[in-house]
Amino acid sequence: MTANNEMPKDEGIDHTLGLLEEGYKFILNRRRSLKSEIFETRILGKKAICMSGRDATEIFYTPDNFKRENAAPNRVVQSLFGKNSVQTLDGEEHRNRKEMLMSIMSDERIDQLKEITKQFWEKTIDEWETKYEIILYDEMKEMLCKIACVWAGVLVEEEELRWLAKELSEMYESAASIGPTHWKGRNARNQVEKWMKELIQKIRDKKLIPPEGTALHKFSLHKDENGELLDIETVAVEVINIYRPIVAISVYINFLALAIIEHPDEKKKLKKADDKDFEMFVNEVRRFYPFFPFVAARANRDFTWKDYKIKKDTLALLDLYGTNHDGDIWEDPEAFKPGRFIDWKEDRFTLIPQGGGDYLSGHRCAGEKVTLEIMKVSLDYLANKLDFEVPEQDLSFELNDIPSIPHSRIILRNIRRK
Repeated sequence: MTANNEMPKDEGIDHTLGLLEEGYKFILNRRRSLKSEIFETRILGKKAICMSGRDATEIFYTPDNFKRENAAPNRVVQSLFGKNSVQTLDGEEHRNRKEMLMSIMSDERIDQLKEITKQFWEKTIDEWETKYEIILYDEMKEMLCKIACVWAGVLVEEEELRWLAKELSEMYESAASIGPTHWKGRNARNQVEKWMKELIQKIRDKKLIPPEGTALHKFSLHKDENGELLDIETVAVEVINIYRPIVAISVYINFLALAIIEHPDEKKKLKKADDKDFEMFVNEVRRFYPFFPFVAARANRDFTWKDYKIKKDTLALLDLYGTNHDGDIWEDPEAFKPGRFIDWKEDRFTLIPQGGGDYLSGHRCAGEKVTLEIMKVSLDYLANKLDFEVPEQDLSFELNDIPSIPHSRIILRNIRRK
C-alpha cells in the first residue's frame, strides 16, 4: 500500500443533520459501517476527517501532528471554553498556560478538595433529610458550585451562588445547541466573565486577597511566557474553566446514581471497597456513559497515517465516546463492568472521556484528577452512606442529547443517613 490510497468517505453532500440525529454515536456508527478507524465526512459544509481508537488517539495527541488553533467551532469557544482559553492554544503559550492550571492540582490541593467535598455532602444531606424528594442533578449543580467557590478561592452569598450555578451550567448545557439555547449559554458566559473580571481587578488593586494557593490567587498573579501578567480577560476565562467543569461533574454524578440503581450487584461490592474499587467503578461510569462526544483539532502539517494522506489544516474529530466503546480495546464494551479495570495499565490513549495524552505537554484535561476525586467521594455517599427510595421515573437518556442526562434527572425520595 502507498500513501496515495483514497480515504474511506461518508458518502453524501453534508452530514450535519446526521450528527444532530446520532449525537455521540455519529463517528462510531460510521467507523463500523466503513470498517475503518479513519474516514472523511462533511459537516457544516466543510471537509473533516473522523478518527477513532487507541492508535488514532495517540496520533491525535502527538503535538507535531495537530494543533487546536481555529479547530473548535466558534459557538463552542464562545459558550463553553471562552476566548483564548488553554483548550485553543498550542506551543509555548499552551505549555505556560497548562503549567498554571496544573499548579493547583498538587496532592495537597486535591486532598483539600476531597475534604471540602465531604463537608458539603454532609451539609447537603442535612437539608435533604427535611425534604420529601430531591432532583439529584439540580441539587448537585448547586453543591458542586459551592465546592468550586471554596476550593478556587471565591466566597459568595447564597443568592449569588444560585445565580452562578445556573449560569455555569448553562455554559455546558448549551454548547452543542443552536438558536436561543446557544445564545442563552453565550450570555451566561458573558455575565460570569464580567463578574469574574471585577474580582480579578480587585485582587490586582489589593482590595481583595483570596486564599493563597487557590486558582483565583495564582491565576490573577500568573505571568505568561514573556514575563507579563495575563490580561484580565484571559484570567477570567481560565478561572471560569475551573468552576464550570466542576459544576459539570453533576452530569457524571447523575450517572453514578443511575449505575448503582441499575446495577445493584455492583453496588454491593462497594460496601467494603477501598480506593481502588471506587476508582474502578468511577472509571467504568466515565467509560460507559456519555460525556464529551469528540474533540477537534487541525492538522499541523502534511503527514501520513494508516497509508492515508492528511493535509495541513484539515479539520479532524477524535471520537471520545466511540473509543471508550471500542471492541478492540474493551472486552464486551456495551456492558457495565467495573472489574475490567482491575489490571488496567492506565493507558493514556484508551480511557479518554475527557481527552487523552499527557497532562502537561498535551491537551488532556487538567482537571481530570478533580473529576475522579469528587466522583469517588460522591460514590461513597450514594452507595454506602445514604438510604433512599427511587420512585417510578424515566431513567432513560438519549445519545443525541449533548450533554446527555437521564430524563428524570434522578429523583430520590425519603433520603436518610445510614
